[in-house]
Amino acid sequence: MDKLDEGRSRLIKSGGFFDEEFIIRLYMEMLVFMSCFGKTGGFRTLLLERRDCLATTRLMSLHVGKGQTAGDAVKRALGYIKDPTKTENGILVTSYGCTPQTAEAEFMPMRREYLTITGRRRGKDDVLVYHLRQSFKPGEVTPEEANRIGCELAKRFTHGNHAFIVATHTNTSSVHSHIIFSAVNLDCDRKFRDFLGSGRALGRLSDTLCVENGLSIIEKPQHTTLTYDKWLGDRAKQPQREKMRATIDEIMRQKPESFDALLSVLKEKGWEIKRGKRMSARAPGQVRFKRLDSLGEEYSEKVLRAALDKKREWRPKERRKGQKSKIEHTSVSLLVDVQAKLQQGKGGGYARWAKVFNAKQMAQTLTYLSEHHIQNLAELTEKTEAATLRHGELRKRVKNEETQMREIAELKKHVLGYLRTSETYAAYKKSGYAKKFLVEHEQEILIHRAAKQAFDERKLTKLPTVQTLQTEYEALMAQRKKDYAEYRDAKNEMRELLTVRANVERILNEPMEQRDDTAQKKQER
Repeated sequence: MDKLDEGRSRLIKSGGFFDEEFIIRLYMEMLVFMSCFGKTGGFRTLLLERRDCLATTRLMSLHVGKGQTAGDAVKRALGYIKDPTKTENGILVTSYGCTPQTAEAEFMPMRREYLTITGRRRGKDDVLVYHLRQSFKPGEVTPEEANRIGCELAKRFTHGNHAFIVATHTNTSSVHSHIIFSAVNLDCDRKFRDFLGSGRALGRLSDTLCVENGLSIIEKPQHTTLTYDKWLGDRAKQPQREKMRATIDEIMRQKPESFDALLSVLKEKGWEIKRGKRMSARAPGQVRFKRLDSLGEEYSEKVLRAALDKKREWRPKERRKGQKSKIEHTSVSLLVDVQAKLQQGKGGGYARWAKVFNAKQMAQTLTYLSEHHIQNLAELTEKTEAATLRHGELRKRVKNEETQMREIAELKKHVLGYLRTSETYAAYKKSGYAKKFLVEHEQEILIHRAAKQAFDERKLTKLPTVQTLQTEYEALMAQRKKDYAEYRDAKNEMRELLTVRANVERILNEPMEQRDDTAQKKQER
């Protein structure tokens, strides 16, 4: 192991990119070969912990939980990673092959179509989606960069064949991305399987991306089979507890008259207080009560009472120094109506952020117009309407193809059922439709009758062969794949144009009084 480390360090110091990547892969293979990993908590995990807090990766599979439907399970998982409070109001959410707002509604039809096409059902151990987590060294990467790297990781890992959502969280000291991709591919004919070395492959791919982007790479990985919650330990509870501490800190700086006055202010803020041997509280949005002394010694009832009675000095617990980088936007987004948001109760901090954001988006809008050689509003409107029309036509075409594919799959099922039960139904007919025979072969007879009914509804005079139906289905699938790619591009183009047009109209329709005020302020400066 020491010789391997020495050789790797020597090659990295030489500065050769190829050598570095090669030795990293060799190093990882050797480490994985000499270590072991297992299955814990219903999923296979390979967690790479780094001695100097560098990037870590993790792969999890999501199943249907007890008392849940498949749709509920997926919706809950996506809702967690898309939380606006963790993703800068949704700015750090990116999608591929789906729409972030309706991803859960798009994943389920893919699953149903897969079941219709293949007929493969795995029961309780069926995987709905896969969840990847990628984190980085604090302060080394911006949230935007982390999101971009997360998208690249998902595309390479799934070979671009699966729809996914990438959400980058900035609510902790370490910027990290959550990636959820559909187990069913975009063609709905295959599923991703968590193979034996999938965790290792993910770790190696993440390290390769770190090298390509000039980020720190793994030095000495330590493999563990701990579940995510156990690995996080107390850190999993940190953000929520820090919010509680911050609220108490704010009230303590106002110097309330007594401990009861402190509790009154907390109740006004929506807190619930539970008195007992150890006082506990529950802030708005929390599920469970937390003891005050679990927030730290300075937040226990005894210390708070003593501090308010001026019997001792009170010092708030020091906050973690997590740096959050400012986000640079590379795509065009809608301008923010600052005044409307301020009327809703947003503070001055939001106003400052929104003005900077709007300035950047105005620049992005003008750049878009220049790059696409759009000279005036009329031309922009014409292009937008054309893109909207094309998007609608392609969407209709894809929907029709999907409908035809479902019909062919259903017909194929009936043809197979009809052929399989023909002899049984002929015997039933020969018996004079005897009730005894019906009871003994009820299921097969019902399948045969359902098939005949389906043929009658379609007014089929000749039974199609299974091979013919399969050929038609494959041709439709190939065409749908082609049209879906065009549809996806058309949707992105339409959204961009609609956003740009909305921004241009917003800029052009800005009240003259507001423009005069802005000009006057600039002159005064």
